[in-house]
Amino acid sequence: MSPIEIIITIVVVLAVIAAAVAVWALLRRRNLRSTFGPEYDRAVAEQDSRSAAERELRERERRHAELALTPLDPASRDRYAAAWEEVQAQFVDAPGAAVGNADELLTRLIAEVGYPTGDYTEQVAHLSVEHARTLGRYREAHEIHLANERGEASTEQLRQAVVHYRALFAELLGEHPVRTLSPTEAATH
Repeated sequence: MSPIEIIITIVVVLAVIAAAVAVWALLRRRNLRSTFGPEYDRAVAEQDSRSAAERELRERERRHAELALTPLDPASRDRYAAAWEEVQAQFVDAPGAAVGNADELLTRLIAEVGYPTGDYTEQVAHLSVEHARTLGRYREAHEIHLANERGEASTEQLRQAVVHYRALFAELLGEHPVRTLSPTEAATH
């Protein structure tokens, strides 16, 4: 082989390797976007770079894989569904207390399924792997809950918090979705 043929071969091999690396990176990015949905964009906005955000999301996946998550048994599922209906009914007379109880009930459900609940930031990171689509709503509900504890939440915000909590609650509950009580049902429940 002549020196020119060797150089052309090396350039072609390097181009193929570069293309393969680019395709591999694109597929990894697409997989992360598919898994994390809106949480991917949030992570990118919060980090210094896209690669730092993607490293963080892959780390979340790794930590999540170490969890011992267990599905609820039917009795627990029924117990949580009934407790949620009580929270919704409580909203009519005591919206602030209902939001506090919704936050507490959801935290208990999260723990029973097997997610850590000690640190809110860590809890959200673990939940983001399987529940990224409803995680933004959970964050918003939790912020409203904190505002309520400071006496800064309106009744409409409290109603919105219950709706947001219900989204993640129903997703975690699984097979038996949570019933939404109408105002009449809630008043008579």
